[in-house]
Amino acid sequence: MEVIVLNESNFDETIKEWVVLVDFWAEWCGPCQTMLPILSDFTQQIWDKMKVWKVNVDENWNIASKFRVMSIPTLILFKNGKPVEQLVWVQQLSDLKEIAKKYL
Repeated sequence: MEVIVLNESNFDETIKEWVVLVDFWAEWCGPCQTMLPILSDFTQQIWDKMKVWKVNVDENWNIASKFRVMSIPTLILFKNGKPVEQLVWVQQLSDLKEIAKKYL
């Protein structure tokens, strides 16, 4: 299971081929750290159907700005390269599974 760190050079190309949950986060963000084990569990359960990749907002503020990320953690679900769902703050594993079901 490969965790891809997205940046300005690979973002558009990478998200267009999968259903992708993008985690907008920062190293210093406590709630982002809380999301790590939840996202890890979620990723292990759905990896063959959906990808979970990361954007560090401190290093890629242009991407965060493009999708109007105002708070972190923010999770944006992309399908066919387009954002279809946005979740702000810490999410529960069960909620992530329910949202994924809608788009798989």
